[in-house]
Amino acid sequence: MAENSMLTSLLPLVVLFAIFYFLVIRPQQKQQREHKNMLANLQKGDKIVTNGGLVCEVIKPEDDFIKVKLNDDVIVRIDRNFVAKKLDKIESSDEK
Repeated sequence: MAENSMLTSLLPLVVLFAIFYFLVIRPQQKQQREHKNMLANLQKGDKIVTNGGLVCEVIKPEDDFIKVKLNDDVIVRIDRNFVAKKLDKIESSDEK
């Protein structure tokens, strides 16, 4: 009888943890995995946005850093950890 009441008291906690896992933890892990794959697949000519909001073009992906072109004259190296996202061709076509 004591085991039965202990099981029924732990059941809501288990259900709550399962809901938390599927609504918070699992999607976050999926997003981190996709971001890691995006960083690994950066190529010359890709347009990226940094965490600081700069839009730049990848010149040469290196191991820890990425050489990017900010404009025609400025080429810098940024840490891979500071790449927020990769712009699609449709998004980057709004330059004038």
